[in-house]
Amino acid sequence: MIRDATAEDLTWLVGLEHACFGTGAWGAPTLQAAIDDPAQDVLVAHTADAYAVVRTVVDVADLDRIAVLPQVRRRGVGRGMLAEAITRAEGRDAERMLLEVAADNTAAIALYVAAGFDEISRRPRYYAGGVDALVMERRLRP
Repeated sequence: MIRDATAEDLTWLVGLEHACFGTGAWGAPTLQAAIDDPAQDVLVAHTADAYAVVRTVVDVADLDRIAVLPQVRRRGVGRGMLAEAITRAEGRDAERMLLEVAADNTAAIALYVAAGFDEISRRPRYYAGGVDALVMERRLRP
C-alpha cells in the first residue's frame, strides 16, 4: 500500500534516506519541508520499505527521490513507487516528468527507460566521484 507521508513518518524516512543515500541523504528538515509543501507528493510504502517525492509546478513534475531499501530491490517496489508518482503528477495536470539519475546507476536507468523516460541531457561530474547525471523526461500527456 502506497500512501501520503505524514509527520509521523519523519524518523522512518530519515533512516531510509541514510540507508539508501549515505552521505547524500536528505535530513529531517528537508524531508519535513517536502511533507509540508502542497506542491509535493511524498509517498511511502512502509511494507515495502520505500518512498518517493514528486514535486509539481504548473505543468512539470520533478521526480526528486525514489528510495528503496537495498534488501527489497529488484522486486517491483521501485516500479510501483514510480507508477504512483506518475499517477500523482498526472492528477496535478503535469504534462511531463523530469528526473536526474547517476549515469552509473544502471538499475535505475533501466527502470526509467522501461517506464517511458528518455535521456534529454547530461550534467558532467554532477555527483560525487565525478559521475555524470542523466536528465530524463517522460511525456505524461500527448
